[in-house]
This record gives sequence, C-alpha cells and structure tokens, in this order.
Amino acid sequence: MNVFWLPEKGVDFPNPELADAEGLLAIGGDLCVERLISAYACGIFPWYNEDSPILWWSPDPRFVLYPESLHIPKSLRRVLNARRFTVTMDTAFDTVIRRCATSPRPDQCGTWILPEMIKAYCELHQHGLAHSVEVWLENRLVGGMYGVSLGGVFFGESMFYQEPNASKVALVWLVRMLQAGGFAMLDCQQVTHNLRRFGGQEVRRSTFLEQLKKALHTPTVQGLWTIPEGYFPL
Repeated sequence: MNVFWLPEKGVDFPNPELADAEGLLAIGGDLCVERLISAYACGIFPWYNEDSPILWWSPDPRFVLYPESLHIPKSLRRVLNARRFTVTMDTAFDTVIRRCATSPRPDQCGTWILPEMIKAYCELHQHGLAHSVEVWLENRLVGGMYGVSLGGVFFGESMFYQEPNASKVALVWLVRMLQAGGFAMLDCQQVTHNLRRFGGQEVRRSTFLEQLKKALHTPTVQGLWTIPEGYFPL
C-alpha cells in the first residue's frame, strides 16, 4: 500500500498514480490555500473526518461530467421552465458551505466538512478560486453547491437542498455556465447515482489526469462569478 506522509513544509504532492487501491494517496499537511491549489492541480482532494488526520485522495476511476454531455431529465426541465427558483452565484458562499456541512444525508452519519475545512474553503473563496451557486425561493436559500475552479476545470465539492429539486437546479445552472465559459469538465470526484443521471461518467485516473493537465493551460477565471442578466440555462 502506497500512502505518503506529507511534510510540514512545502506543498508538493506525490504522483497521484501512486495512490492505494481505494484512492488514498497521502496523510497530513494542512489546508492552506497554496497546498489546496497544489492538490487540485494534481487531481487530488482532501476528505476525512474529525477522528482522523487530513487524508488526500486521487481515486481510480474518477467520476466526471463533461459540460457538453449534460442530460436534463424531462421532469427537471419542467421545474426549470416554471422559473419557481431564483439562482445566483457567489452571493452566499459561507452560508452554502455551512448548509452543506449540516444538511442530513441518508447515506452518511456526520460530516466531512469540518470547521477547519469551512475556514480553508472560505479563504479559497476570498482568493477568487472557490465558488458557490445559490438557489432561492421567495428570498429564502433552499439549495446550492460549491467547489473550486482552476483553469478549465471545476471541482465540485458538495451540495444541499431544503426544497425538492433545488440542488439539481443548482447543478444545471453551474454546468451550463461552465459550458458557456468553455470549461473542459466538472470533476465530481466519486460515483453517485444522481450525477450519473445527469451525464456523469467514470474515466480512468490516467485519462482524468491527462485531461486535467491540458485543461490547466486555460487561464483561471478568478474573482466573484456572476450570472449575466437575462441568462437562462435551457
């Protein structure tokens, strides 16, 4: 099993192809902005719980959604066309990540979005590299998602909903914005049945890393993201 301990100094990572069978590559380090940027640029992300040190992962296969392959189910198209929800970007990042941390999930106990994780990604947001999508119903935040943007890749981290379909609406708006911006892919990290319905697919880690390397040649769209006035994703 190849699992590496990260030194306190420096932000470099081992080759992600050296991760173990479950995708675990390294242990330790911190969540400073520089290390997180280095990790994502290498196709690595942190995921751990409060009882463990920081764990860094690069799973094989990787689950991705190419913006041009987005599939919108007919039932969701009706929801979108009804325009019941209002969608914004980067107006409530802190609230979105905290809702993602506290929203109950049927397949897990507790949360991996710990206080230090929230602090770290809020710092990334302040650097213009982490972004949120917010879904509102009558001025009430009812859904959303957040992630990290580098080059032509958006790395999705988590989503939540407090009204049916709200997180799905956030996903569609994000992917359509990525498509309009010429992004190569949305990294979904690991397989979920829900994202497969929207066109997500498994790719070999080597393929993902090759595509990531190419996509990082695209300049990073840094700063606050906004939705153009009058824009609609269908």
